[in-house]
Amino acid sequence: MGFHNAFRVFASYNYRLFFTGQLISRIGMWMQRTAVIWIIYTMTDSVLMVGMATFTEQFPSFILSPAGGITADRYNRYQVLMVTQVTSALQAVLLTLAYHYGFHSLWIILSLSALLGIANAFDIPARQSIVNEIVKNNDDLPSAIAMNSSVNNLTRLIGPAMAGVVLAHYGATICFLSNAISFIAVIVCLSLMHYPYHSPGKDRKNVWSEFREGWNYTKKQAEINHTLLLAALISLLVSTYNTLQPFFAKNIFQGDASTYGYITAATGLGALISTLYIASQKGTERLKKILFSNLLLLGTGLIVMSFVRSEHLYLVMSFICGFGTMSVIPICNTLIQTVSSPQIRGRVLGFFAMATLGTLPLGSLLIGWIAEMISAEHVQFLQGTICLIVAGCFSEFLRSPIPPPPPPMRWIRRIICWSTEKCMYP
Repeated sequence: MGFHNAFRVFASYNYRLFFTGQLISRIGMWMQRTAVIWIIYTMTDSVLMVGMATFTEQFPSFILSPAGGITADRYNRYQVLMVTQVTSALQAVLLTLAYHYGFHSLWIILSLSALLGIANAFDIPARQSIVNEIVKNNDDLPSAIAMNSSVNNLTRLIGPAMAGVVLAHYGATICFLSNAISFIAVIVCLSLMHYPYHSPGKDRKNVWSEFREGWNYTKKQAEINHTLLLAALISLLVSTYNTLQPFFAKNIFQGDASTYGYITAATGLGALISTLYIASQKGTERLKKILFSNLLLLGTGLIVMSFVRSEHLYLVMSFICGFGTMSVIPICNTLIQTVSSPQIRGRVLGFFAMATLGTLPLGSLLIGWIAEMISAEHVQFLQGTICLIVAGCFSEFLRSPIPPPPPPMRWIRRIICWSTEKCMYP
């Protein structure tokens, strides 16, 4: 095992284009997200409203991700991605114009964040499931999924740091404009990709039947439902510790937007190193053990960080916690994609988005509300304790081997039988 394995997936022309477009676009997205959170916190001085900002952007994924998964299974995923990217670009343009012309209303910002969340609900299942079409070698799948996560983590390092400087010297409008311009790159890269032939399902059913089919499949696959439960618990109760970071930046360390940008960048650096380490794994055999170790690291790190009063030490702990927390989504994503059938993968990944990105806004709102009642330090200590408890409860599952994927059509036929109680298949 070596880090050179992490980059073998770039032998694919399509994946190189896909990665490049996402890299540029998500730098802009993180600049916009950092600016929105900092503006709202400075306007309201409330951690609860920071949680509300995260809630309005990401909660649509909780509601609409199953519909996004069905869309990803029904239609050409490249075309779905193109529509979602254009929609996200329009949202960034509207936010830029609104802020530039003095419409600084909190509810305008939150409403436009909700529009972005709706686009993401359809974007995420298509973007994640398309990796299987781009990468032909199954041994490269963990690398591809981890590199996808590294895009988010690398941009989480670069974007907030750039946003902190831009906010301090030029204002939020330039952050929003940078995000709008960045979508040009992803749209051009998608246009240059060589699309494989897409054959829509011949037995297209109504939306409810397809939802029920995906739900029954998820319930019957123990590996999938255990993974979804673990990811949901961590996303809801633990990963939302970043909601508290503006409080530490402004109230504990007496900092400004740059301080918040440095904290977010340190978290992103740890997350980037984590995903590169995951990407360096050839195959999936060790992923569960790595996840278990990282949950222990994250829980311990959060407990220690709740007592830290030195800004430099807090940056170090942010790096450690970023390393631990950002392994959850790529490893769980890889486990689910490894054991799920291609014909139903989009719907399964829709449930995955619902369990992760859908629960994050609920968790952010919950953590912000609790922090208003007690203190951010006590909430962070509690999150670390919960993380260790979750790791202990799932320790047996995380020590078990990953089962091979079932024959796709046979399992789907069984699911149809289970859901209708009338088996038409042998």
